[in-house]
Amino acid sequence: MAALEEIRVYPVKGLGGISLDRAEITEGGTLAYDREFALFEDGEIINAKDSENFHKLSTTFEPETRELHVSAPDGSELSFALDETAEQERAQQWFSEYFEMDLTLRRNTDLGYVDRRRMGPSVISTATLEAVASWFEDLSVEGARRRLRANVEVSGVEPFWEDRFVGEDAPAFEVGDVQFEGVTPCARCVVPQRDPDTGEPLERFRNTFIENRRESFPAFADESAFDHFYTLMIISRIPDADRDETLAVGDTVERVKQ
Repeated sequence: MAALEEIRVYPVKGLGGISLDRAEITEGGTLAYDREFALFEDGEIINAKDSENFHKLSTTFEPETRELHVSAPDGSELSFALDETAEQERAQQWFSEYFEMDLTLRRNTDLGYVDRRRMGPSVISTATLEAVASWFEDLSVEGARRRLRANVEVSGVEPFWEDRFVGEDAPAFEVGDVQFEGVTPCARCVVPQRDPDTGEPLERFRNTFIENRRESFPAFADESAFDHFYTLMIISRIPDADRDETLAVGDTVERVKQ
């Protein structure tokens, strides 16, 4: 039976994610806490696409208190209570010194700082992560999960299950009482190529990925919806009517009948 296997959000854009048992849907259609904070330089968001040094920070986050714990490469341990203005400013100063940039830390609780504005959670299946891990020597499923950074993971389905929900006349699916509509495949950037702990690139990652993605592309998917094969997981949209609902691990996942 298809079920919601994991909910993962990334409270500070570019830094590590946390797993949740439950997640509320925001007014903007994203998951609460996801990319709620972001670092800006000259009005532009800075994240792991811009600096491999994001990977060298180990972080945890406590949703209820908005407390961010950071382990730095030099061994120092820091905590910032990001619900408090003074603590946000302290974090901003520390990150500015760490990245050697003049950074501003901003917060958005309605939508977060997701890459694709006005779209919702990213979706992938456990079987897809298992398939990707099999393409690379010494890459674990958890390693693939951390590299690809999806919000919603569905178990009990076939590899690349999520691909069927994008394209012309694609169906929707429901997680518990929440409907998900596929919007677009997720084109990948440089981040999945890098080790999530060190930032070191995996040799020939992109080429190997594309070759295997092309060979394993599912017959049930609408290939015309995909601009290229360096894509994995989908970006969804949650309708306005479902934005007062909550997702919970274990929720049943079902295709919406057309």
